[in-house]
Amino acid sequence: MYASLLNHPGSLFGHFERLRRELDDVFGAASLPSAIRSVASGTLPALNVGRTPSSVEVYAFVPGLDPSKIDVDLDRGILRISGERASSIPQNDSSVQVYARERRNGAFSRTVSLPDDIDPEKVSASYRDGVLQVSIARKEAPQPTRIAIH
Repeated sequence: MYASLLNHPGSLFGHFERLRRELDDVFGAASLPSAIRSVASGTLPALNVGRTPSSVEVYAFVPGLDPSKIDVDLDRGILRISGERASSIPQNDSSVQVYARERRNGAFSRTVSLPDDIDPEKVSASYRDGVLQVSIARKEAPQPTRIAIH
């Protein structure tokens, strides 16, 4: 038995899957976001965003990329992560037959709106094991001041 109906030579399911991938390549990801502030399935790179008492942390999952090929920009409270993943499949080799291609390639760009209390002068980024971590310090919150009545 075949491991997958998608890989069965001449399979109708395989033809539909290939057509769906080709349409996604031409028109972008066809699926709609599933929730408010969510993005379409397959949007790259995948992000985790959170905050600590002292910083906002953004993790972008970009395995296999050279960190020098990733651009990180912060402008007016918008963090932009962009780059390009080259295809590992030879494009001009007619002897190469691809049965499945799940890893996306090409240019990518993601933006994150950051809260108002970030300090744009205190940003750091590091890359390790395919994970880009961007840390943006938060400004100290003003402390309440007791006013004496005379």
